Amino acid sequence: MLQEENDRLTQVGPGTPCGELMRRYWQPLALSEELPRGGAPLPVRLLGEDMVLFRDDQGRPGLLGIHCSHRGADLSYGRVEDGGLRCIYHGWLYDIHGNCLDQPGEPGGGPHRSEIRQPAYPCVERVGIIFAYMGPGEPPLLPNYEFLTLPEEQVFCTKLYSECNYLQGNEGNIDLLHVSILHYTDRDVQANTVSGGNGLSPRGGAPGAETTDAELVDVGLRVCKLRKVPPDRTYIRSCTFVMPNLCAVPARQEGGRGYTVNWHVPIDDENHWKYVLIFNRERALDKDAVLRERQATDSGYKSLRNRANRYLQDRDSMNTESYSGIGHVFQAQDLCVTESAAIQDRTQEHLVASDAPIVASRKVLLKGIADVEQGRDPANVVRDPEANRFKIISTYGFLPEGMSWKEYHRGLEGESRDAR
Repeated sequence: MLQEENDRLTQVGPGTPCGELMRRYWQPLALSEELPRGGAPLPVRLLGEDMVLFRDDQGRPGLLGIHCSHRGADLSYGRVEDGGLRCIYHGWLYDIHGNCLDQPGEPGGGPHRSEIRQPAYPCVERVGIIFAYMGPGEPPLLPNYEFLTLPEEQVFCTKLYSECNYLQGNEGNIDLLHVSILHYTDRDVQANTVSGGNGLSPRGGAPGAETTDAELVDVGLRVCKLRKVPPDRTYIRSCTFVMPNLCAVPARQEGGRGYTVNWHVPIDDENHWKYVLIFNRERALDKDAVLRERQATDSGYKSLRNRANRYLQDRDSMNTESYSGIGHVFQAQDLCVTESAAIQDRTQEHLVASDAPIVASRKVLLKGIADVEQGRDPANVVRDPEANRFKIISTYGFLPEGMSWKEYHRGLEGESRDAR
């Protein structure tokens, strides 16, 4: 990859090609639990911009530029009252739309206050997440992805701080081959899904037995990993990269369960949040149980295993418990490899055949960037309510005999809740 292409895909600040692409979409901004009604304003950073998120006295979320339009004070220390957010320096009051409602130091509350416009961005709230639109013009519709249309009790949301560029995290989802190596543990051997002999194989869970493939779909890219299993069966694992920065990855299917969503949201060029959404199509989730299964972060949504403590890698366990030596914590294993550089230098890569889906995903992103530069809406920017429907497929299991993986997924599309 050329350095110019790497920059186009990884730089997300205002005016950058990828930054302009990301700003055409609603992006997760915070979890609802971070901003309780009556709570303090929350300083946030998204796409390289510093802002303040607050709820007005009606409970509506508002997102403003963090520096007061008067003399630049930090509005995250402000008072939530009188229909907006009031700066503690001189008392200027802003509503969620950025209108200046009051200038208490001026006669009559400020005769020219209506001429002041604090930078403000639209917000919407769904399934426990506050979303923001930071692009130009009228916001598009919030996508009717299945997981955003279910009752809130059927969706579990959390997030994970990642000390690296968003693209490294997102490409980790698309790289299905690594699952059989980085995430290979004694549990795979015990479940008889792989052969480990007297311990974990030094070549991973399925050496030389897997291939990858991909195809373009309306939402982005569908990726599949295939493994030949004796005597004549084919195991598949598929995910969908949904433009511009989320992936639907396989999850347990019983009980109405669908897929898990990993949404990699840039804080700036060198840090991002991974929002994780788990849902049940049919019934309410036991969210406490889901949280216990995933409890591996502190109160700031940062991994307990992290770069500072070398992810608590135990090298003595690498032959018996987990290939990586990082226990059974998938997200910490992923962080270990994705956080190896703040921004990966893709000019130094040596790609192989199994990396074809990664190459394809980059081309999809570059196409979206080009669309924006040429004045077109990129994929998944929807303005027509009738077109606000999607086909997102992610699954694992055995391929029906005599059927290609693409044919199999065509059938699943007809069953997809997102397609309805």
